[in-house]
Amino acid sequence: MMQDHLFDTKVQLLKYKVLRSVAKHAFEGTLDSCYYDIPLEIVPGKEATMRCCIYKERAIVGERIKLAMGGHPENPNIIEVLDIACDECPVSSYMVSDACRGCIAHRCESVCPRGAITFDNHKAHIDDSKCIECGRCASVCPYSAISAHKRPCQIACKIKAIDMDENRKAVINNDKCISCGACAYQCPFGAITDKSFILDAIKLIQGSDGNKKYHVYAAVAPSISSQFSYATLGQVITGLKELGFHDVVEVALGADMVAYKEAEELKEKGFLTSSCCPAFVDYIDKYFPQLRQHVSHNLSPMGEIAKLIKNTDPDSKVVFIGPCTAKKMEIQKDALKPLVDCVLTFEELQALFGAKDLDLTTLEESELDNASYYGRIFARSGGLADAVAQALKEHNVSPEEFALKAISCDGIEACKVALLKASKNALPENFIEGMACIGGCIGGAGCLTHAAKDKTLVDKYGKEAKEKTITDAISVYHI
Repeated sequence: MMQDHLFDTKVQLLKYKVLRSVAKHAFEGTLDSCYYDIPLEIVPGKEATMRCCIYKERAIVGERIKLAMGGHPENPNIIEVLDIACDECPVSSYMVSDACRGCIAHRCESVCPRGAITFDNHKAHIDDSKCIECGRCASVCPYSAISAHKRPCQIACKIKAIDMDENRKAVINNDKCISCGACAYQCPFGAITDKSFILDAIKLIQGSDGNKKYHVYAAVAPSISSQFSYATLGQVITGLKELGFHDVVEVALGADMVAYKEAEELKEKGFLTSSCCPAFVDYIDKYFPQLRQHVSHNLSPMGEIAKLIKNTDPDSKVVFIGPCTAKKMEIQKDALKPLVDCVLTFEELQALFGAKDLDLTTLEESELDNASYYGRIFARSGGLADAVAQALKEHNVSPEEFALKAISCDGIEACKVALLKASKNALPENFIEGMACIGGCIGGAGCLTHAAKDKTLVDKYGKEAKEKTITDAISVYHI
């Protein structure tokens, strides 16, 4: 199979190659030699193809191996910067283009509060050491000759959690970061990436002794329907079992449980924000602490399904597999630690398939049927609000008794607007569905692809559910 076609970018492909090789060494019990073998395997020959020299390329691969093996333990954030790889982007600043006509008005010079603009040969020049990036010069230039040039990671980070250190390297402010991974996906050089716990997953599988000592469950997020387009979903499920998982369970069933409970909680409290997206919840915690009391007290769908599995099979191990880097931070919370043992992204799952040389297209199909239509559409923006509306109906709550007024926030900027209004008691809606990633979970940083067709695939997946109501889905498990 041509792995190049599985991902959106070559950065993802490079990340995949490192993860696959680390996983392969782990399965074979040869991790001790991986630091020597993998750089030579990924960067063979004598000619550099990505950086200034082959030695730097191999050194960067060496740093990627560290992140693939869990990253730096002293850094609590799961998003890290590879310093050695962060050196090709221009420093963020305002720049003057050739469109400057050297006019005599000099409005740009007049409005600059720091005297950073001078003229030489009738053209404006900006002194970076004086510029405070206020943008006033750009706003008054009649030729639009002054523009801001920011690094892709800073543009991607909508909460301004990325700065530059004294060496002009990107630095993540952990007090601001919500671990959404937007910067990691947008970095053209892959200098920002998420720590991987792929070795933890392999240890859980190998330690089970073929699921004889304990059972290892794969809890797959509903957004899996938009991934692995080269195979059927049934073949992906079979592939998971081939990797050594005892069973595969839909996190969408946990979403059904959340929708059912959140509908009750919303009716009782009158105003609520969702608890499903960990980056959104973290955003409220860090930027809108006055609204913490309004965050749903229910676990996320991942937590709910893991709780069900552990209650049913107490000695089991649960590996969540989805598109979300922030889930790796969520499981460090006290409420989740006993429930979820490991988190993998879809990128990491593909690496596991590659490490085992599994060709999914040759496998038979397995059935995945735990959840309702409404639980499955949690994967896209608006799905949670639709599910809560349905749950209210199934609770026999009439519009006269309680009228749901939901706002679905697609991306962290939309979340900010809604939360600002809510903090000032100016939000007309009574339920905020917050999704940090554009499009919802299908836009997560750990996806293989972020194609526009993903939403359609999620809806199609939802319509294939045998259980058509939330109550039908959860009643099977006596919830």
